[in-house]
Amino acid sequence: MSLPNKITLVRIALVPLFMLFALADFHGYEGIFAAVIFAVAAFTDGLDGHIARSRNQITTLGKFLDPLADKLLVSAALIILVELGKISSWIAVIIICREFAVTGMRTIAVKEGVVIAASIWGKLKTVTQIFAILCLLLFDAPGIVGTGLGSVIAVLGTILIWLALAVTIFSGVDYFLKCKDMILKEM
Repeated sequence: MSLPNKITLVRIALVPLFMLFALADFHGYEGIFAAVIFAVAAFTDGLDGHIARSRNQITTLGKFLDPLADKLLVSAALIILVELGKISSWIAVIIICREFAVTGMRTIAVKEGVVIAASIWGKLKTVTQIFAILCLLLFDAPGIVGTGLGSVIAVLGTILIWLALAVTIFSGVDYFLKCKDMILKEM
C-alpha cells in the first residue's frame, strides 16, 4: 500500500478518536483536544494528495478513499456540532447532503470514464468548512471563553459556517451544471 493511502487511512482512523474527544468530558478541554485531532486529520488531507502527486502514486483506491475520508471527518464534526448545540441541524443536513450528492455524481462519472477533478469552489468549500469547524470547537474552551478572543472566535466561527454553507451549495450546483449532460444521459 502506498504512503498516501496509508495517510488517508490514518485520517479515517482519526474520525472515531476525534468523536471520542469531542463528546467526552475533559473538564472543558474536550474542544481543544477535538480541535487538535481534527486539525491533524484535516492536514493529512493536503499531505496525502501532495505526496501522491509528487511521487506519482495516485491510485484508484486513493481516489476512492481520499474523498470518503474527508466526508467522514466533516460529517462527524458537523453532527457533533449539532449535538453540542453549536450549529443548527439544517446546516449540517444541507452540507452532508451536498457531499453525498456530489459523491453519487462522481460515481456515475467514473462509470462513464470521466474523472471529475476538484474545482476551486470545492477546495474553497473544504477550507471554509475546516476553519469554521475549528472555530466552533474552540470558542468556548478554557482560557478562551470569557475573553475577547472567545467572542471573536465565536463570531468568526458563525461567519465561516454561513460562508461554508454558501460555498458548499454553490460548489454543488457548479459540479452538477458541469455534468448536466452526463446526468441527463443517465436519466
